[in-house]
Amino acid sequence: MVKIITDTSFSKETEEGLVLIDFFGTWCPPCKALLPVLEQIEEELAEKVKIVKIDVDESPETARSFGVLSVPTMILKKNNEVVKRVTGFHNKSTLTELICDYI
Repeated sequence: MVKIITDTSFSKETEEGLVLIDFFGTWCPPCKALLPVLEQIEEELAEKVKIVKIDVDESPETARSFGVLSVPTMILKKNNEVVKRVTGFHNKSTLTELICDYI
């Protein structure tokens, strides 16, 4: 299961290794459709990437600091540096390829 983080836990959860952060809203249909895709990727690549979700309504400070204006927005960080950013729903193969480019 993909872990949900908050403004408070964001730094600790995303500072090391390869981390895919999904900025989402509970009211957002594409965000809901993305969850099973992220869970499959997490299961397959658990040793290589950490996947977390952050609710933009519950944790607006982090969303604001990354300039998130629409959801879903996914940010890929490697060793605490943003290396990629994508917005909107993406299928499993596209997201897996995006992640594997940085493994």
